[in-house]
Amino acid sequence: MMKIGRAICWASSLILACALYGAAQQRGEARKGGQETDIQSSLKQFSAVYGLIEKNYADRVDPNRALYGPSGSDQLGAIPGMLRTLDPHSNFFDPKQFAEMREEMQGNYYGVGMEIAARPNRAGKIVTQVIEPLPGSPAFRAGLRPGDIISAVDGKNTLNLDSTAVANLLRGPRGTVVHVSVLREGSPKPLEFTLTRDKITTRSVDAAFMIRPGIAYIHIHTFNETTNQELTSALDSLGEQNIKGLILDLRDNRGGLLQQAVGVTSHFLRKNQLIVYHYGRSSPQQRYYAVDGEQGPEYPIVVLINHNTASAAEIVTGALQDHDRALVMGERSFGKGLVQTEFPLSDNTMLLLTTARYYTPSGRLIQRDYSKISLYDYYYHYDPTPLPHTQVRMTDGGREVFGGGGITPDVELPPQKPNAVQQRLLDAGVFFDFGRSYLAGRRTVPEDFKPNGKVLEEFKKFLSAQGISISDRDFKSNESFIREHIRLQLVGVIYGEDAARRIAAESDPLIQKALDSFGQARQLLVQAHRYMASRGLE
Repeated sequence: MMKIGRAICWASSLILACALYGAAQQRGEARKGGQETDIQSSLKQFSAVYGLIEKNYADRVDPNRALYGPSGSDQLGAIPGMLRTLDPHSNFFDPKQFAEMREEMQGNYYGVGMEIAARPNRAGKIVTQVIEPLPGSPAFRAGLRPGDIISAVDGKNTLNLDSTAVANLLRGPRGTVVHVSVLREGSPKPLEFTLTRDKITTRSVDAAFMIRPGIAYIHIHTFNETTNQELTSALDSLGEQNIKGLILDLRDNRGGLLQQAVGVTSHFLRKNQLIVYHYGRSSPQQRYYAVDGEQGPEYPIVVLINHNTASAAEIVTGALQDHDRALVMGERSFGKGLVQTEFPLSDNTMLLLTTARYYTPSGRLIQRDYSKISLYDYYYHYDPTPLPHTQVRMTDGGREVFGGGGITPDVELPPQKPNAVQQRLLDAGVFFDFGRSYLAGRRTVPEDFKPNGKVLEEFKKFLSAQGISISDRDFKSNESFIREHIRLQLVGVIYGEDAARRIAAESDPLIQKALDSFGQARQLLVQAHRYMASRGLE
């Protein structure tokens, strides 16, 4: 009975902390009497139900299982189940997950270099999805992609395993080999990858080079503790005083630390310009400004986004767009504008609770509606249908911009999808395999390597040996695509991902469009200055 009592008391105290801690910290005041009564009533009901289960259930009840949910299962415990009813981003970390998170924050580890997450599939089962192979990692070089489902690691089925369990299977000593099976949409059977574990260090700014004379290209992969420092170093190395234009690529950037997003944005805005603000029911409004102000010349900027651009990346994009500091191109962004606050709890657990919403300087809500769709569709289903313009705001230059569903680009350009032949080659992973075979007998290629007819003939023979049949007509019509991907693979393996990104940029339609759009980006700056001056704000 003492054991039962402690379990009930502990569960009640924990849920009471979840309900009250945020408000107590944010407001520093007690809840009103009516709210207190509601909370006490709810806790009483929970304790009564838990007590009945503990006393009468056919088997012994594990309190951890009841509260957190079974480890490696798609079943939810009381706390995660409660959070699931709130929004897609509130979360609870049990002791195992909390320890894993702290380990990740320490930086380097040995593994294959993939960001993964446990997600429900359409059947309601938990699968492990590749969110992003880290640039330069074994997983990236092998050709794993965002959206791939890890079905097995070294033959062990991963269905209903949590992401921590799968991550532990993927990690191991440097130089050891792990075999990964993945399911990819459009591929009739699992794809097999053999990866060699290596030291994984996450770079935030994973590409920075001059793509044309005077035109810099920078891709920010995520916003971690070193992003602003990395950006400053990248611009310094490119000679920022001589930059005439910047392409800031935030595609597939899923966000990260707010303060780093503020720091990055401050680099391009004038001092004291508003970057973002947030507030919630129990969270007073907090505003973030450009503290240092523009640290370099006022060159035109083109920001590239897609539907995987989220959170902190949307804060940067929204602020630069609202102040007419950048022309935004690509797809509508993800629409993740909920603020999560960390609440450390007892027994090495943590509550990540949504406490507020983000708004751009003009007052646009970044978060998109999630009230009428499933969690699966919220994360995975991108609907390109234009949203109704229910939130219309004005930029510094007097342009209309829209909120309530992510950031809508100034110039909308959907990505070009590969045709059936190209998709087949990509799904089969043939460029990676051919690269290994080709380099096995040659060891290296020059950095300016371009596949000639002899290389293409060798590639054809390789396809035949792999049982992949492509007609001469299809091969000829896709020859430029094949040449590009062979070059990308071989040069990337020998000279690194920076060289590979340069090659990829040469044929990226959105980047090429951005290069032709600096006149439009420059005009935004002129219009904004005129507009602000006319109102005495310059």
